[in-house]
Amino acid sequence: MPQRPFKQVDVFTNTPFKGNPLAVVLDAEGLSDEAMQAIARWTNLSETTFVLPAAVPGADYSVRIFTTDREFVFAGHPTLGTAHALLEAGLQPRTPGRLVQHCGIGLVQIEIGEDGQLAFQTPPVQIDAFDEVLRPLLAAALRTDAWHIQLMPARVDMGNRWLVVGLADAQACLDVVPDVAALHTLLHKADIHGVAIFGMHRQGVSADIEVRVFLVEQGSLMEDPVTGSANGCIAWVLEVNGMMGVAAGQESYIARQGTKLERNGMLTVHYRGQTPWIGGHCKTLIQGVIAAEFH
Repeated sequence: MPQRPFKQVDVFTNTPFKGNPLAVVLDAEGLSDEAMQAIARWTNLSETTFVLPAAVPGADYSVRIFTTDREFVFAGHPTLGTAHALLEAGLQPRTPGRLVQHCGIGLVQIEIGEDGQLAFQTPPVQIDAFDEVLRPLLAAALRTDAWHIQLMPARVDMGNRWLVVGLADAQACLDVVPDVAALHTLLHKADIHGVAIFGMHRQGVSADIEVRVFLVEQGSLMEDPVTGSANGCIAWVLEVNGMMGVAAGQESYIARQGTKLERNGMLTVHYRGQTPWIGGHCKTLIQGVIAAEFH
């Protein structure tokens, strides 16, 4: 019976069970699209990744990223979790201190920090103004009127399309209780994957901003524990508005996500030029093999 090495990694945390879990199949050669989708459906995690030999020059490896019902061209926590799993399994980077991942969106640079933290360079994004006609629906979906006074909602595409919404402060973010029906309608009408809300923390907290991400899956509200791509989109919105990064005289900040889910995801956002890099720690919690016939 074939056996394929497998790991389950907790991403964006130093504390087990406080981040976002990711399933990683470390040898996916020979698996069909249908088999990958079936495995991802079975793991029942937000994403499962499948590692393949590098398919293009300059890459250390290739990866395919599946949710329980579709494939993504890019996602943040799968990028870091897969890199962590491969390094732990003995992958030697072609360039010291740097991995290059090939996925559906192209080549993604991943930096290996001396403290064990990994960080990915965010891919280019497309930022579009949010249709103001949908503002009442957004208010109904989030059931709040505590908007950030300077930031307008923005639709940001980084492979996944997120609606980025700034709120008055971190507490306003934590107080949101979405309306599922209105949120579902909003996602459809705005043609977005989910809504990423955030608010600034006041002094005395270990993070600079609080982040929450909402989706609707099979008619049910889903809050993502920690989301690399959505945080990358938030970072781009802050940069283009001159609120974070070099333009604002602040080259990095800390984001916290998962608080309402009893998680404690911590992400480091660092700007190089105007490009955000999203970093965090990872821990492998489960490892072994998948022993099954694949058809």
